[in-house]
Amino acid sequence: MIEARRLHILRAVADHRTVTAAAAALYLTPSAVSQQLTALEQETGHRLVERGARGVRLTAAGEILLSHANAVLAQLERAEAELAAYGAGAAGTVTVASFATGITLVVAPALARLAERAPGIRLHVQDAEGDASLPMVLDRQVDIAVAVEYRGAPDPDDPRLAHVPLYAEPFDAVVPVAHRLADVGEVPLAELAKDSWIGPYPGNPCHDVVVLACEHAGFQPRLEHSSDDFRAVVALASAGAGVALVPRSALRGMDLTGVVVRPVDGAAPTRRVFAAVRRGAEKHPLIRPVLDALRESATAI
Repeated sequence: MIEARRLHILRAVADHRTVTAAAAALYLTPSAVSQQLTALEQETGHRLVERGARGVRLTAAGEILLSHANAVLAQLERAEAELAAYGAGAAGTVTVASFATGITLVVAPALARLAERAPGIRLHVQDAEGDASLPMVLDRQVDIAVAVEYRGAPDPDDPRLAHVPLYAEPFDAVVPVAHRLADVGEVPLAELAKDSWIGPYPGNPCHDVVVLACEHAGFQPRLEHSSDDFRAVVALASAGAGVALVPRSALRGMDLTGVVVRPVDGAAPTRRVFAAVRRGAEKHPLIRPVLDALRESATAI
């Protein structure tokens, strides 16, 4: 009989690609993870992983088992959801990880809605970028991630996760007031090819949006200054350090002295925001009301 706990460990190793990283995500020791993998190989009678200089990869047998593991773990999530519903589990804590603007726009309003309509549900909120929050969901560190689409993110049809679209917003160009394009109605990105750029660090989903938009305009942005805090990005632009693309919602209520904000000419780069839960958990009686509240908050944007 294959233990579900060991399937979860196999998936973590496949996701993180090293035993050490998987162990850290699961709050286990590397030796414990290795022991569980060995036990799983004994249960199945197949070698499931191969260790190399660059980490761990699944064998063909491991890939076969992983595909079934995703289905089994999703079904277990559904079973927990139905049992919770049977027990009228209308009270408990749901942990949500979200990037800062997502907290402001959808998570905080959802928390206020839940306080009125489902006071038994308590939200615990953590600030985390999308590239960090999705692994946190898969590793059961949080229940819900509010994240941004980015290169390398799990697809909407990923068997491990259920996606709930929330909202999409354009990025606007932010240039110093003395910039040569400060007076135009819309900024052609190609005209900024030779400028110095300010933007998020690689790994931040918004970094991918900026780089892809510039690539589509025919150039690679020369990122001379980096910050994941858009207030810092705008402050640097106001000091004449360069130009930037910033999500429109991040500019709300910000001091824009010294900069000009203009829409991008043509198809604007867009940040698409979604909520994600472990597949099968989307109907859990504690999680479903939170997802509904997030959707309502997004509709009001």
